[in-house]
Amino acid sequence: MPSRRLALRDDSPPVRLNEQNGPVRIHVLGVRGSTPSPGRDFVRYGGHTSCLALAHDGEAPSLLVDAGTGIRRASTVLAGPFRGAIILGHLHWDHTQGLPFFAAGDHPDAKVTLYAPAQPTDLEGVLARAMSPPNFPITPSELRGEWSFVDLEQGRCRVQGFSVLALEIPHKGGRTFGYRISDGQGTLAYISDHCPTAVGPGPAGLGEYHRAATKLAQGCDVLFHDAQFTDEELPARATFGHAAAGYALGLALATGVKRLVLYHHDPARTDRELDRMVDGYRGAPLPVEAAAEGDVIDLAP
Repeated sequence: MPSRRLALRDDSPPVRLNEQNGPVRIHVLGVRGSTPSPGRDFVRYGGHTSCLALAHDGEAPSLLVDAGTGIRRASTVLAGPFRGAIILGHLHWDHTQGLPFFAAGDHPDAKVTLYAPAQPTDLEGVLARAMSPPNFPITPSELRGEWSFVDLEQGRCRVQGFSVLALEIPHKGGRTFGYRISDGQGTLAYISDHCPTAVGPGPAGLGEYHRAATKLAQGCDVLFHDAQFTDEELPARATFGHAAAGYALGLALATGVKRLVLYHHDPARTDRELDRMVDGYRGAPLPVEAAAEGDVIDLAP
């Protein structure tokens, strides 16, 4: 079916949506960037690509953020067929490749609304460029259940009982959004693929703390941020479209973030190397950790 376009206003006021007793629960399902990372050196943090699942207090997840290969794990935290929404930050393979392998979504009783940054042409058709013969056996329209595809513009919208702010952030190779997601109590910022050096060196030479990034992160309870590179690796890889871990920490400190989760790990970064990266931030003024598959984070203010 043709995709729908959802035009939003960036200056729309915040909304309080949820007065539930308990926090939103975040299930970390995929943590890698670029490609999956199988093997014994990647067991503790995991090898699947980007995906989070958000659930209101006491409920099954109803909002998935990105659809990398980690979305396969979503079926393990769902009670049955998925009836909810998926929001994609952008359309690179490592954020879409899990869609046809999402068993709870590719199900006769599923009902899925997929949102992604608005494209120059039909969103479903753009997805089908990679997901159709001869590249893949089926097209998006052949996923079982009821699927709809929505072009998302910048601004605020309500999705599955959450307030979602979408803002465009710099990242190489296609329109990319970061998200600020709230249930009216706790707030998550999700900036999975971010190239801040594209808009300037910033105060530490790791990239500019530009308006979109600061607005998404400002005062949030948990920030998931691209940390594909170490600070030392960045100069040689600055054109690859990603951020350094030191930038993620600097942005978190500049915006009053309460908890920083380093995300979108380099596919070659082993468990031991991620341990060393986190150990380097033990003295930071806020908690810093590396996202690991199977983590469960309660989003509370």
